[in-house]
Amino acid sequence: MSALSGTQHLLRAGDYEASIASVGASLRSLTHAGRDLVVPFAADQVRPAYRGATLVPWPNRVVDGRYCFGGAEHQLALTEPSRRHALHGLGVWLDFEAVDKGADNVELHAVIEAQSGYPWRLGVWTRFWLGPEGLRQTVRAENLSAEPAPFGTGPHPYLVAGPSPLDDWTLELPAASVFHTTEDRLLPTRLAPVDADDPARFDFRMPRPIGAAEIDHAFTGLSAHRVTVLDPTGTGVAIEWDAACPWVQVHTADLPGGGAGNRAGLAVEPMTCAPDAFNQARYDLDLGLVVIHPGETVEASWLIAAR
Repeated sequence: MSALSGTQHLLRAGDYEASIASVGASLRSLTHAGRDLVVPFAADQVRPAYRGATLVPWPNRVVDGRYCFGGAEHQLALTEPSRRHALHGLGVWLDFEAVDKGADNVELHAVIEAQSGYPWRLGVWTRFWLGPEGLRQTVRAENLSAEPAPFGTGPHPYLVAGPSPLDDWTLELPAASVFHTTEDRLLPTRLAPVDADDPARFDFRMPRPIGAAEIDHAFTGLSAHRVTVLDPTGTGVAIEWDAACPWVQVHTADLPGGGAGNRAGLAVEPMTCAPDAFNQARYDLDLGLVVIHPGETVEASWLIAAR
């Protein structure tokens, strides 16, 4: 019987070691010279929230789980009941099958079957591979249906810069704009310059300590597709991604009431689209919704590396 997080795929290359869990095609751990680069979880553990999961066929939230596409109304299951949204897609609890495996790489595959709320079938392939530059992941999705399908993807790692508290880490986030949200339900409201409202919370174009800032927002207007966090001890970690992801969600992992895991890592989630992109028609800005036509394939990629 496999572990609760599914089949484990251990990858090694030089000083890097990664463990990929098949449930949700999840990055369970990543180390460099024995140092954690992401917040890990145990193999025989139900994955905490979305830690390390591959997010398909949408990242982030669909507000109220409701959207209109192709002239039809759709209602998704509300997987974030406290805020009443559909969160992080349909692939996060699928058991991905290994279709190719080497000492330093693995390719996983799953099918998102047509279902209530998302009546399209997608084939999803994701490859993880380690090299001298770090761990790269590529996600490729193919529309196996007869009609165009809305789509988005992204990863959900919680980066760890080093042994100091998150408040002491230096963050470099080269984004010019932030998507503001309501405090209670995180409903997207407006896009604004990072230095226009509360720059101490949102403007990290020049590297500086995170401090007490509480962030759970999407950013865009990127001058570089990269986020870096550094610990005062001199260690650090970076994630960089390709142009397929013009948005990035950053979350300081604040938990209600604090407790174990509170601000344990910095979630950095490159995204092919903004929050609530399935409801593009509601907004006066381009949210980056991807539409995959029948038989068409789309791809996105990112890399996590020690600094």
